Amino acid sequence: MSTERRTLDAHMPGDYRPTAVMPDVKVVKIGGQSILDRGRAALFPILDEIVQARKLGIQVVLLAGGGTRARHIYSIASELEMPTGVVATLGKYIPMQNARMLQMLLAKHGGIYMLPDDFEKLPLYLQMGCIPVMSGMPPFGYWEKREEGSRIPPHRTDAGVFLSAEFLGSPRAIFIKDEDGLYTDDPKKNPDAKHIARITAKELQAQNLPDVVLERVVIEYLPRAQWCKELQIVNGLKPGQVLAALKGEDVGTIISA
Repeated sequence: MSTERRTLDAHMPGDYRPTAVMPDVKVVKIGGQSILDRGRAALFPILDEIVQARKLGIQVVLLAGGGTRARHIYSIASELEMPTGVVATLGKYIPMQNARMLQMLLAKHGGIYMLPDDFEKLPLYLQMGCIPVMSGMPPFGYWEKREEGSRIPPHRTDAGVFLSAEFLGSPRAIFIKDEDGLYTDDPKKNPDAKHIARITAKELQAQNLPDVVLERVVIEYLPRAQWCKELQIVNGLKPGQVLAALKGEDVGTIISA
């Protein structure tokens, strides 16, 4: 540990307990490729359930994924041998576009677009009855670190959702995908893949599955979280699953710390 770090730690009170900023807020990601890229038929029923939850008094913050267009940017930028920080900066624009579309679709229900610099306005928006919508991409930008053997930024929209939930003090981050959750293999390619209803992050890492429905860096961070101790993956294509998750029901897959 550096001298500077030891000095800083020495000045921290022994009974230091971080404050959960807004622990009752549901932090929810709408998948880009899994949901948004499918268009109206997939997305509209999910938005209806989110609006219904808001009418029940459930506070929801929506974060948008990037999807196929973001992957296209990553592919081109990698082919051009751009540094990871540049790839991350380029990739952030697609989730922003998706978030703007979500906001417009939810405008009549109080949907409001929120930039990272406006994050401190979140309490006001929720007290006003709004449904805040933002990009899921964490604002690392040019300062994104490189992952060994790849130029693709390791902190993408799944990581942004987890980090937002952790900061707010929300105990569970919700990810809306097009599958029932985690499987032993990609169920789209392997019909014999088995569904995993509940698993710990340590168990999941030990299994070293060939396909994981979330960014692996989120699984690595989960055991170190102060507040966000669970990740929930639900199938947005199944009616009622999103509303059930927002009500706190254990549908889909639960990955715990």
